[in-house]
Amino acid sequence: MKNTKPLTKHEQLVNAIISKIESKELKKGDRLPSINKMVAEIGFARKTIVKAYEDLKGRGIVESKNFKGYYIADVNTNTKLRVALLLFAFHSFQEDFYNTFRKELGKKYIINVFFHHNNIDVFKDILSRISGRYGMYVIAPIQTPEVGLLLKNIPSEKLLVIDRHIPLPRDYSYITQEFEDSTYDQLKKLLPEIKKYKKFILFFKDDSDNPVGVLNAFNKFVDEYNIDAKVEKEYKKESVAKNTLYFFISDNFLWEVLKDSKLKAYTIGKDIGVLAHNDNAIKEIIFGGITTISTDFKKMALEAANYLKFKEHTRKIVPSELIHRNSL
Repeated sequence: MKNTKPLTKHEQLVNAIISKIESKELKKGDRLPSINKMVAEIGFARKTIVKAYEDLKGRGIVESKNFKGYYIADVNTNTKLRVALLLFAFHSFQEDFYNTFRKELGKKYIINVFFHHNNIDVFKDILSRISGRYGMYVIAPIQTPEVGLLLKNIPSEKLLVIDRHIPLPRDYSYITQEFEDSTYDQLKKLLPEIKKYKKFILFFKDDSDNPVGVLNAFNKFVDEYNIDAKVEKEYKKESVAKNTLYFFISDNFLWEVLKDSKLKAYTIGKDIGVLAHNDNAIKEIIFGGITTISTDFKKMALEAANYLKFKEHTRKIVPSELIHRNSL
């Protein structure tokens, strides 16, 4: 017991309120004493009272109502933290992130998931609705200056940026991908296979969540190595052609090309080549395996969960990796 660290004043107050909830002296909907009253009664500094209330608020145990004070919102005192997870959409690789994130944190963390679908109006609406209601915000942002300004309204200790990188002050933490340099480096490794094909086509949509870094890497690579290449916004049904290598960011076009290839009896990895962004279990299995350039989203999720548990400031890039299979 000699090494037991004494509780801080704010921890003492948090434990006292939790104890009153567990003994049923405080019930859901009950109002807590005002900050001024607490300062007068127990003599703690105002910032200590605020920190204790905000800690309980972050767990979802307490809620604040504008100009009306703090109230008991939930009597489940086992909750460690209430987390808002804001993602692009429930793509398979983001499902991998969520499942790993959820499992690593365990049942004591409440995680509410939201999707903005790369729509700035949806993003702003969600942010306005969840602002001030969570102890932690884990956000995959839209990469625009406007979103960067919005995120600065969240205290740095309550925000973790994931997936897409966005410039923020140094006191903010992130665990994100890097698209341009890493995609270019992986394409260089595939140069002999790419050279087997007469044409190299990337499907890229400007008005989607497709990362522009992949487009930049593609253009740089094909220019440097004098490869006959083209960028298409979408795939036209039944247009799949022999001696062509197709590079997909969206899985929707990937499935269409694979379906048409099967109808035309083309052999993947021989008649046509297939390269995809973001790996998943299906790509590992179908047509003998699809070659991918992908970030390890499970690793990103583990890193994010550890940040929430230990709150150690981090600024980390999870590198993309080449997973070489039979589709080239």
